Amino acid sequence: MRIESSVTAISWIPSDAIEGMPKLPFEIGVARYDEPPPEHLEEGDLERLRAEDRFREANRLTAWIDVEDGRIVGHGYEGTGLVGSTTFSLGITDITIPGVAFEVLRHEPEIEEHAVRFVQTVGGRAGFPAPRRVVGRPFVRIHSATAWTTLALTIRTDGTSEHQLTGASTFPRHWIYDRDGNLVEKSGTIDFKTWYREAHGERTPWGDEESDAFVTAAESALEREMSRELMAGKMIPERRTLKPDETLVEQGAPGDELYLVLDGVLAVEVDGEAVAEIGPGAIVGERALLEGGTRTATLSARTRCRVAVIPAELIDRQELESLAATRRE
Repeated sequence: MRIESSVTAISWIPSDAIEGMPKLPFEIGVARYDEPPPEHLEEGDLERLRAEDRFREANRLTAWIDVEDGRIVGHGYEGTGLVGSTTFSLGITDITIPGVAFEVLRHEPEIEEHAVRFVQTVGGRAGFPAPRRVVGRPFVRIHSATAWTTLALTIRTDGTSEHQLTGASTFPRHWIYDRDGNLVEKSGTIDFKTWYREAHGERTPWGDEESDAFVTAAESALEREMSRELMAGKMIPERRTLKPDETLVEQGAPGDELYLVLDGVLAVEVDGEAVAEIGPGAIVGERALLEGGTRTATLSARTRCRVAVIPAELIDRQELESLAATRRE
């Protein structure tokens, strides 16, 4: 009997993710941020999204094991890696530059009595030059920095499987989809400056280094819809940056604003007890608006965080109640 499973990562550039001088082409409309990927992947979607210039890289790890009488008698990798293009708008015309795909790295499968673990790395770089100073030799690079994801997939003889994002570049954002194509996790942090200066040469999986990935659960579909509308309409003028351990809101304090987490991970405490962690895309602070204007939890930065401040009048009460109900679930 053959048992198959899969996991997919899509790497894309969300709005406001780039810092410093490299942000200029995005601000003047020459380059563009990526549209968020879909919440569910169907057969053929990766190829379609690449053709539409919707992501930077996609890592699809598919694998199988053959089982006879409860024993593993065969196993193998399938799947693929895709690297997207970059489109520049130059007034009367657009120029699309294909990305440079690196070799797909596949570890030797780890075989146990009742399971096999597969690990695959996919990545590459943009095809246009990006002259800059970098950390370590050769101190100056012409090629753009390298982006990648490393996925692990364990398939068991009982038909179950589990996946893990074991490593990834610190830029861009990475979304993870399960075997059924459902968005289930995402990388919690983006560090463009570190990536821009350090993700090159030997400082990548094609050299001798890997970067751990901080993963959070995906936000609700409602939050994705609300945040997409707010960001697309550019209705959020104020941004805040929090250092690790800095508090965003304190339980018991008054408050009449909501917050959209753009990057990083917030820790949630109620009566001094840690109850959750919230990552990018989440909208928080709704309960204070519904329950008398008093914060019901303390939110503090577990990592460096960027949040957008949402004036309460931008969200109607029905949306707030739906958001609160989703959070309770």
